Amino acid sequence: MITDDDYLYYVDRALDGMTGIVAGLGDRLANTRPPLPGANSPYALLNHCLGVVSYWSGQLVAGREVVRDRDAEFAGAGPVGPLLGKVAAVRARLAEDVHAADPAAPLRGTPPAAFLGPDRELTQGAALLHVYEELAQHHGQMEILRDAILAGRHAAVTP
Repeated sequence: MITDDDYLYYVDRALDGMTGIVAGLGDRLANTRPPLPGANSPYALLNHCLGVVSYWSGQLVAGREVVRDRDAEFAGAGPVGPLLGKVAAVRARLAEDVHAADPAAPLRGTPPAAFLGPDRELTQGAALLHVYEELAQHHGQMEILRDAILAGRHAAVTP
């Protein structure tokens, strides 16, 4: 299969893309929800991704106790700087978890059905793949959010 470093390379690309979007939008626009049904702000989406990583790799792979309020992740808002600092900490912890994981071993817990993970028994390797799946899909979603926010901003200024 792939190496830990290969896995982390792709995870880092998704996280780099999302942090670049949030940083580029700045405090006000990163906290903006575009006028699309059910849309999140880029800030909230990145905050949710940190919850995904922390829970799936931290609790289910590494066995750490992780307190998570999934619904509250989507309501997250605030200045960009501290969120980007949190990304760095979660990224470092994920690298430790990946290097310590036993890909064929069972999870160290059972994810709640409300967390919308895969609907079958998973190994630690599959849980880490789910982390990447979430980061990749939300990175693409965030690119669309950014484009909608910027298009709305430009439309509001254009006569």
